[in-house]
Amino acid sequence: MTRFKKTGALSALALACAMLAGGASASALEQFKTFVSGTKAAKGEFTQHQIKKADAGGKAKVSTPSSGSFEFARPGKFIWTYIKPYEQLLQADGEQLFIYDKDLNQVTVKKLGNALGSSPAAILFGSNDLEKNFTLAEAGMRDGLEWLKATPKAKDTTFDDISIGLRNGVPEAMELRDSFGQTSVLAFKNFQKNPPQSAAHFKFVMPKGADVFNN
Repeated sequence: MTRFKKTGALSALALACAMLAGGASASALEQFKTFVSGTKAAKGEFTQHQIKKADAGGKAKVSTPSSGSFEFARPGKFIWTYIKPYEQLLQADGEQLFIYDKDLNQVTVKKLGNALGSSPAAILFGSNDLEKNFTLAEAGMRDGLEWLKATPKAKDTTFDDISIGLRNGVPEAMELRDSFGQTSVLAFKNFQKNPPQSAAHFKFVMPKGADVFNN
C-alpha cells in the first residue's frame, strides 16, 4: 500500500483549497457564489489534519498536521503539494490526475473525467455549476467565520457533507465529513486570486526513473 493510500491525501485533496471575493456583510452563500464566479485561478498555502470518530471513551483522535501549497485553474487543473511531514504531489492537467510520492519515486495516474463531480475538489477546481452537484445552505457563524454547508446530491460519494468557512469574502477553512465519522479539516492562508499562469503550467513532468501505475 502506498503512503498516499495510508494518509488519504487524495480524499483530503479531493481535495482540497482557497478563495476570495464578496463583502464582510454578505452571507456565506453570497460570498461564496461571488468567489466562484470571479475566481478563475488562485494559489496559496494550506494546513490539514484529520479528526477520527470518538472512541468508546468519547475521545476523538487527531492526526499529525500536514502542510503545503496549492494552485488551481478552473476547470480541473491544479497542483496540490504536501511539504510536511513528507513530500507528495497531486497534479491535474484537466484530463489526468498524477499522484507522485517523492520518497518512493512512484507515480499513480488516474483519468480525471467526471471524477471531480460531487467531490470536494469540484468546489475548488471544477466548473462554476456547483448547484448541479451540491445543495448549498447557510450554516451560521462559528469561530469568527460565516459557514456554508455543501451537501452532495449524489448518494455514492465519499463525503456526507462539506462545510466552508468564510471571513470578509475569503474562504479560510473547509471541513469534510465522511461516512465513517471522520472529519478532514483544512485551513488556508496567503491566498492570491487569479495569478498569471502559462498554458503549460499544469502539465505534469514525469520524474526520471519513477515507477508508474495507471488506474
